[in-house]
Amino acid sequence: MKFLGAASLLFFSGVLLVAASEDGMDMSMDGSMSLASGNMIPYLHFTPGDVLWFQGWVPKSPGAMFGACFGLFLLAIVERWIAAIRSLAEAYWRKRCLATPSEDSEKPVKSSTPARPSGTGILGSRTALPFIPAHDISRGLLHMGQTAFGFAFMLAVMTFQVGFIFSIILGLGVGEMLFGRYITKGVSH
Repeated sequence: MKFLGAASLLFFSGVLLVAASEDGMDMSMDGSMSLASGNMIPYLHFTPGDVLWFQGWVPKSPGAMFGACFGLFLLAIVERWIAAIRSLAEAYWRKRCLATPSEDSEKPVKSSTPARPSGTGILGSRTALPFIPAHDISRGLLHMGQTAFGFAFMLAVMTFQVGFIFSIILGLGVGEMLFGRYITKGVSH
């Protein structure tokens, strides 16, 4: 009997909490959400008036939409350019680190076994380059830039504005045509 009373008390308190949390608000996502200076339409659309990254950036006229789309197009090309710079830098840094002799290779080997190249051992050739602040700080900054562009593009796509989406896709494609041949395999981009 105590269990039934505790269960019914728990059930009714849950019902009261759910009823109190609604506050009479319509929580459906069928229409557009009214924002301070724009609307958010939750489906693909071509209509202007979406907030792009900041509350004050709401392209409402056709000219403003063209400018926003052209800006996204150029930023997408810049993202691919940064990927190419990062890839070329990675190749240069790898070549430079593997070309410099290590301290072990300068010492004469006094053993009957054949000499192995520097940086090799049981596991084979060196798989990771040494930490060099000039290389690794630059690598981190380039990665931060690429990540920032990725997040900015994701937020622009989340507006569901088809013009923004097409501009980003077109810019990434043109950027890949321009700079893709410089991007080596194995480098994340």
